[in-house]
Amino acid sequence: MRSSSDPTARTPGTTRRPEGRGPVRYGPPLPEAGLPVLPELAAMVAGAAGRATCEPPGGAPALLEAACGYWRRRGLDAEREQLGAAPGAAPLLLALTAALGGDVLVPRPCSAWWVPQARLLGRAVYHVPTPAECGGVPDSTAFLETVRRVRAEGGDPRLLILSVADDPTATVPPPEVLHEAVEAAAAEGVHVISDETWRDTVHPGADSVLFSPAEMYPREVTVLNDLTGAFLPPSLPAACARFPATERGARLRARVLDFLTATGALLPAPVAAAATYALNEPDEITERRRTGAALHARVAGALHHAVLAAGGLARPPRAGRHLYMDLEELRPRLTDLGVTDSQELEDFLGERLRMPVPGGHRFGDEQGALRARLSTGPLLGSTPEERRASLTSPEPLELPHVARVLTMVGATLRAIGDGAGATGEGWESER
Repeated sequence: MRSSSDPTARTPGTTRRPEGRGPVRYGPPLPEAGLPVLPELAAMVAGAAGRATCEPPGGAPALLEAACGYWRRRGLDAEREQLGAAPGAAPLLLALTAALGGDVLVPRPCSAWWVPQARLLGRAVYHVPTPAECGGVPDSTAFLETVRRVRAEGGDPRLLILSVADDPTATVPPPEVLHEAVEAAAAEGVHVISDETWRDTVHPGADSVLFSPAEMYPREVTVLNDLTGAFLPPSLPAACARFPATERGARLRARVLDFLTATGALLPAPVAAAATYALNEPDEITERRRTGAALHARVAGALHHAVLAAGGLARPPRAGRHLYMDLEELRPRLTDLGVTDSQELEDFLGERLRMPVPGGHRFGDEQGALRARLSTGPLLGSTPEERRASLTSPEPLELPHVARVLTMVGATLRAIGDGAGATGEGWESER
């Protein structure tokens, strides 16, 4: 049986490594922006490259003060003593999971990078179904049933991880659904980590109202934000956490900082400089965030249309740089093509589209289901010039490099829906 841990699709155009289906190091990364690095960010990195001193564990005062301002502008009170920073969301979540102890609950599907942290620590992980209208949060009734079953079997559920703007489903949970999930966790004494990486990528015009669980239950929620979601390129990994303003929250923060120190998970000075600059949100950062969200919204909308036109299903994308599609309706056609599960779907689409299309099993979904995530970043170009054109064009979908990939995605999906290529015929013409 194939491993259901968090591997990734290979880099387009390369030969798959035999071990690439299983090890965590091949897991799918967050969907990239596919846009040039802002010159101002590059200048901040260059200006700090000569610093000889080490950044303190959890972040320097200037970075934490910038993070305070960031959260206050979003309606969450914050003081420096409540915050911590790390070189990326993964080491920060690892430290949080270690500090909190116990078993972990996550929605199904969920971000591919959540579960490896708990498994690395030897913690049990339980996937809870999501409600029909969104991903990112567990159905509250299913959550309560899972917690009580785990306890009856001798388990110790202490942590629920959820997201207010979701990878992989690109949905934003309605406030009442989010409230029910957090209320259920609070009633059971389960701490909540709210992954808010994608909160600043909500698509303009989306009929979504975004709340943080920390607004609803401030004593039970720790907020986590990976700055590579909306502010920094993946080459500058940085993440911040906001802990509850309680005695327990202070103890949790202290243990997290101890863990970060012990593992050497400290921000390099150039990355800290860029993160501080981004969190202060000068005009150029705000404008890039706004235009980037609008661009990805248009491309995600076009991908959504292509999936529906081919007979597939997908919730309308509301945030982020991705789309989660379900091709179960096309199973008879896909079976004729030798595609019967999400790993085979990933291989099939990755080879034809020449870009990663990670299957749903990468996100904790059932491997037998025909689900996969499409990302919008690869459509924006492969050179800095193409990416700048995508960002500045009033009609980005009409640019040749964008239109070419959109056409290829649509043609590939339509060929499945039409039953073309059951013997391999018809695919080459679409490459």
